Amino acid sequence: MREGARVRLDYSAQSLWRVDRMIEEIRREGPPYAAVESALRGFGAYAGEVIVRQTGAEWWATGGEHWVRTPDGRLWDPIEEARRCYGGHGSLRLLCRDATASG
Repeated sequence: MREGARVRLDYSAQSLWRVDRMIEEIRREGPPYAAVESALRGFGAYAGEVIVRQTGAEWWATGGEHWVRTPDGRLWDPIEEARRCYGGHGSLRLLCRDATASG
């Protein structure tokens, strides 16, 4: 993703602004969901890793689904949030903000 899009992603919370904008640009172009599903998973995984690095969280996986569990015990689904972003109803930046706020 980083190479093709030429976007600087440094695992900072601020970089999620750029990711949200990239998803919005893709959404505006209107490709079918199947054509962008893999990219959305990648964006969500990136956002999850940002949360992991910011909070000391851990990745949890079950049944093919992946979540991030923050030290306060809350579970977050950044991959689903990326899908919501593509639908116009989510924000990886805001998910990270909420996940890194003290519980």
